[in-house]
Amino acid sequence: MTPPGESPNGAPGRLPDFFIVGHAKSGTTALYRMLRAHPQIFMPDNKEPWFFASDMRPRFQPRKAGPSPETLDEYRALFAGAREDQRVGEASSSYLWSRTAAEAIAEVQPEARIIAILREPASFLRSLHLQLLQTHVESVKDFGTAIGLESERRQGREIPRRSHRPQLLRYSEHVRYAEQLRRYHSVFPREQVLVLIYEEFRADNDATVRRVQGELGVPPGEPVEVVQANPSVRLRSQTLDDIVHSVSVGRGPAGWAARGVVKALTPERLRRKALRVTQQRIVHGAPEETDERFMNELRRRFRPEVESLSEYLGRDMVSLWGYDRID
Repeated sequence: MTPPGESPNGAPGRLPDFFIVGHAKSGTTALYRMLRAHPQIFMPDNKEPWFFASDMRPRFQPRKAGPSPETLDEYRALFAGAREDQRVGEASSSYLWSRTAAEAIAEVQPEARIIAILREPASFLRSLHLQLLQTHVESVKDFGTAIGLESERRQGREIPRRSHRPQLLRYSEHVRYAEQLRRYHSVFPREQVLVLIYEEFRADNDATVRRVQGELGVPPGEPVEVVQANPSVRLRSQTLDDIVHSVSVGRGPAGWAARGVVKALTPERLRRKALRVTQQRIVHGAPEETDERFMNELRRRFRPEVESLSEYLGRDMVSLWGYDRID
């Protein structure tokens, strides 16, 4: 009999023991890095394989992305470096949004632990919008205008030409938290699904990570180092971002030529530092001031979702997220 998680055909690697299922901009990258530092936990370099989210397949492969696993054996291979005594996990932020991921994971790994992270809806969507601009999924810089286009985009209209995953532009669908949790609870026992709150994670990284380590059955590690992962930034110019990327990877005639000159004159360590500084100082900027009036409009709109989540979890999320203080 094949041990749980191992390949019946002898292919290298195994299936994860746990999945961090999202959302993006809700601490998934920070939690991934903190857990990965534990000696008895293995998580691959490819943080987000997105393998089980079949409804999130990209329209085309974005230039900045590496290859994604297409078969179960290719997916298992991501974990081939894990020792037998390690717990194995991955962190695909698409899995909570996805309609297919929960059932697909349960089919191949019914004993898996699921870790969901939920963030206050309005601030989450604002950060998500900034990230989608940065990754060229979104092209509309005004947050309110982008939210207003959702119904058009659900019909396949107003989709940015370079948007490889336009599904992500259905902003309101990201915060249907109770519906998303039900998909997991329908195929996993409740004791296998851990629901974390982003704001509590930010307030006390160490306590949250130790709680997760306990759920995974590994001894507490060293006190965790606070990780500021994937901070929100404003993309000043998509064109500038493309130019920097072309130089960094040498794509296109101009990119090949520029990369050749830079490579000939500059050591690799300094090249990487220069490109990083260029991105930080020229391509990216600090987020603009939040439009609190519009944020309150969003909170009024999504209050029913928060109330539904409160009832579902048996916890007062309305007060925790301040939805009882909306004007």
